Amino acid sequence: MPTTEEKDPATSAADGDSSSSANGNDDDDDDDPAELEARAIAQAMQSADAAYVPSPSVLASDDPAPLLSQVDGPSLVDFKSVPSVYQGKSVPVALRSRFDVPIHVGAGGSVVEYHISTEAYDIAFGVTAEREEGVTNVKETTRVDSHLEPVTGKFLVGSVPCALVFSFDNEYSWFREKKVTYRIVVTPPRTENVVKGRRLRAKKALEVVEADGRELDGRHAAARTRRAEAKAEVERLEGELARWKKALDDVAAEEEWVGKRRIVRAEQVRMLNERLECGWEDERYEI
Repeated sequence: MPTTEEKDPATSAADGDSSSSANGNDDDDDDDPAELEARAIAQAMQSADAAYVPSPSVLASDDPAPLLSQVDGPSLVDFKSVPSVYQGKSVPVALRSRFDVPIHVGAGGSVVEYHISTEAYDIAFGVTAEREEGVTNVKETTRVDSHLEPVTGKFLVGSVPCALVFSFDNEYSWFREKKVTYRIVVTPPRTENVVKGRRLRAKKALEVVEADGRELDGRHAAARTRRAEAKAEVERLEGELARWKKALDDVAAEEEWVGKRRIVRAEQVRMLNERLECGWEDERYEI
């Protein structure tokens, strides 16, 4: 079975041979290849779910529901493990351009198979998985001789939701249009894998949220302490401000009173000097 360059649990190759050796079962050589593949897929999915970490957006959400939705995965009420097929025949890819086929995958443990070919000429082909956490190269974009032999591959999608982007890149060609035929099949996981996966994710999510809860408890206690200190300081400053305001009012009142007294004294000085210089008016008349 073809494998991809990427070996992380989020988007990894489903290799039946590695599964049989991992099981350590001497009877695996006699097992049906489909069953070996199913075991490999189950083990790869278990590895991905065991490494599950809630995405930053669900941890930052004020609503608890998004985390539970991510942990739960697809609802089993109407869940059917029916493959979805995406295909195109002789799709033109113009010179100096690129053609992308985006596919949304919402069920962790889905197996993706692809089969592509081109007419007459080669093309650059690659696959990426786009998630909130970033972009994973499932198959690095390289020129392939898909006109000589079809390019095929199979891989497992662990972390969801994600958008798989199958890229047909003809940007290197200055002269030739390419025609691409592709068939992409996305097969959802078995029901038992969904059940196991959600339990593994729930355990990992519980570890994360409990650890985060303990950290939040500490931060909350520290914040309460700082708030009490800040409140006490505000009350102290408010009391000091009230004292200064009273002092300001007292000084302003004194300034106003002294100002009025100065005006009176200045007038009294003027009037007394006038009397001393010019005499008193009533002295001009003889009694």
